[in-house]
Amino acid sequence: MFDRVAVVGDWDLIFPLRALGLKIYSPRSLEEARQVLNSLEEEKIALCFVHERFFEPLAAEREVLSHKFCPVLAGFSDYRVVTDHLGQMMRELAVKATGSDSLGKKRGNDETR
Repeated sequence: MFDRVAVVGDWDLIFPLRALGLKIYSPRSLEEARQVLNSLEEEKIALCFVHERFFEPLAAEREVLSHKFCPVLAGFSDYRVVTDHLGQMMRELAVKATGSDSLGKKRGNDETR
């Protein structure tokens, strides 16, 4: 019986999900992620959330699994993409409003974030 839920993604993002009883996988490479997907059926995983970093590159593996009842794969993105996007938007607004991106610069450092 397939009754487990898993998450594949970056360790710092998915580690807290262990507290909810989810099985977590944190592959360091695309090849490791491929191995994880290939082992899901054996692990009796019913539903697996796959981070966007791995979701598209593993399209062939997802296609193979799509013909099976389980596991069901679903992609997800995380807050870090939104945070980066908002930061970029704020820098662009600062340049438009003041003519400078000084609001986006770190204090004591000339590099923008």
